[in-house]
Amino acid sequence: MTLYNQDQIEAISSRIKHIPFGMFTTMDDASVLSSRPLTTQELDKEGNLWFFTTDDAQFVHEMERHPVVNVSYSDTGHDLYVSITGEAHLVKDRDRARVLWKPAFRAWFPRGLDDPHLALIRLRIQTAEYWDPNTRGMKQLLTMAKTALTGRRPNGMGEHTTICL
Repeated sequence: MTLYNQDQIEAISSRIKHIPFGMFTTMDDASVLSSRPLTTQELDKEGNLWFFTTDDAQFVHEMERHPVVNVSYSDTGHDLYVSITGEAHLVKDRDRARVLWKPAFRAWFPRGLDDPHLALIRLRIQTAEYWDPNTRGMKQLLTMAKTALTGRRPNGMGEHTTICL
C-alpha cells in the first residue's frame, strides 16, 4: 500500500470537508459521461474517498467496467472548486459500513446495515485539482471587470493547484 503525503491529503480534505455533495462522474460503454450527487463519507489517511451506494445502480455497473471516475465539488459561496480523479471500486464491507453509518441513511437503505444492496465505493485518489481564490466579493468582481476591459490576465485572482497522489 502506498502511503501518501499527509499534507497533500489534508490539502484536499480541508477544501471538501464542508461541501456535502460531490458530483460523481462515470463513463458508459459508449464513452458517454454522466454525473450524480453523492455524499462523501470520508477521506481516509490513505487517500481514499468513501461513499455509500446501492450495488444495483446503473452507474455502479458503468464504474465497474470503467473504474476511472471524477468527483467534482463546488462551494460557490467561497468561490472554491475541486476536481478529483481516481480509480473507484465497489466494496461490500459491513464493518467499514458500520463505521461510516448514520441513522439518516435509512431513508435510502430502510433495512439499514442489513440491506442486501448496501455497498460502499472506495475511490483511490490519483489526482486532485483545486481553484481557491485569495480575493472574494466586490474586489474580485472589480478585478474581473478590469481584466475584461484591458484584456490582461488579473493578478491575485486565486490559486490553482494540482496534487498527484
